[in-house]
Amino acid sequence: MTSLPRLGFIGLGLMGRHMAGHLVQAGYTVTVHNRSRGAVAELVAQGAHAAAGPKETAANSDVVITMLPDSPDVEAVALGSNGILAGARRGLIHIDMSTIAPPAARRIAAAEEQAGLENLDAPVSGGDIGAKNATLTIMAGGKQDVFDQCMPIFETLGKKITRIGDHGTGQIAKACNQIMVAAQMVALGELLIFAQKAGADPRRVVEAIQAGAAQCWTLDNKPPRLFAGNRSPGFKASMQLKDLNIIINSAKTYGVPLPTTAVNAQLYNALIAAGLGDLDNSAIIGVLEELAHVQLEIGD
Repeated sequence: MTSLPRLGFIGLGLMGRHMAGHLVQAGYTVTVHNRSRGAVAELVAQGAHAAAGPKETAANSDVVITMLPDSPDVEAVALGSNGILAGARRGLIHIDMSTIAPPAARRIAAAEEQAGLENLDAPVSGGDIGAKNATLTIMAGGKQDVFDQCMPIFETLGKKITRIGDHGTGQIAKACNQIMVAAQMVALGELLIFAQKAGADPRRVVEAIQAGAAQCWTLDNKPPRLFAGNRSPGFKASMQLKDLNIIINSAKTYGVPLPTTAVNAQLYNALIAAGLGDLDNSAIIGVLEELAHVQLEIGD
């Protein structure tokens, strides 16, 4: 792309509003759509243009980015009667940065390519912190030349950007990411509750093990929030469970046993059943607190 393409952005949730804002600040002409109009007004105040729906967004864009909750949402926005396909010119690029099932990503890509559009599945990792700071990890599936064209857009949003392979492979990489994220969140909750109930200061324990073999993003970023009593998202626990269900269903499709992931999904099921799905994914510690009959101490 020799000049800045016109961008569309659909899905201005916890992460999407920050991502769209970065693109506006980078000088792109950005047309936005979201079911909740408050987020649209926020972006319009920053310089974006509002659209009534996905069709109108596509009609005013060269590249449309979607950041939506789940596979059915992306399929409806991309392929529905008022969707991207209905308003797009040939050659438009649809970048789906949602986390959805790999087979759905491949179906959407096939339908769009048959109509003369290009498609990349490019889910992200990094949560609201990565979205706010434009430090997201981006894992993409699709054609190399289309990926290369979109690299300036990706570089506006993230720091680690990798093309995995053909359509759907970005979503496979994101599924792998979420296997690890869920395992880390559960492990963090377990170690904090174990340390406290066994008589060691969890803060000192975290300080001790952060520089050793246990070091990871979760251990670096989540304990201060939990010790402060802050279990707000972040990345919602309900979305973590959604991702785990995608992984388990995909594992059935490909004949892969994932026993630990299945257990972690049940723990998140318990959290959501308790009405706590809008909390951060690190709030899984709450289920472990109930099982151990102890509450993590908060404060200095």
